[in-house]
Amino acid sequence: MALRIHTTKESYLFLASLFCGRRTILSYLCANILYQQMMSPSEYIQNIAEPDRRAAMEQLRETILENIPDGFEETMSYGMIGYVVPHRLYPSGYHCDTKLPLPFVSIAAQKSAITLYHMGIYAMPELLDWFVTAFPQHSKSKLDMGKSCIRFKKITDIPYALLAQLMQKVTVEDWVMAYETNLKR
Repeated sequence: MALRIHTTKESYLFLASLFCGRRTILSYLCANILYQQMMSPSEYIQNIAEPDRRAAMEQLRETILENIPDGFEETMSYGMIGYVVPHRLYPSGYHCDTKLPLPFVSIAAQKSAITLYHMGIYAMPELLDWFVTAFPQHSKSKLDMGKSCIRFKKITDIPYALLAQLMQKVTVEDWVMAYETNLKR
């Protein structure tokens, strides 16, 4: 008899519950993370329930893919759509887990916002200054930002043209140099 493997969230929840012995919050979270890691970027977007948020994520993904410099690769990373420097270009990988490629940008549809994580903004002060100055010219919303994350609570106010420019500003070589410089500090 052949074993048939299903890749649904319910299957991962079932498997996680086997390890924990019952359906606990922890087993559910583990199953959810496993499921998100197994998805492709397209599947991630297709699993967004709200059509307008799904369309905004698709447009954000297309904006990134059309404008990110050559060398970065799209993948699923930490349960989000990620854009990374692959090991073939940077064999050292990410210092926190060298088995992972070097992360650069991630996007996620979260409960209260669509979020873009841009590590270059965190590591390159001149890029942060440029973005903060340019943002009001491209969006009606107030900039809602953490160290590397930019949250868009109103999907109608996502400044796709500005994000296209942001993607074009950092090459793989620029990012690796900034990463290594900041890592040595």
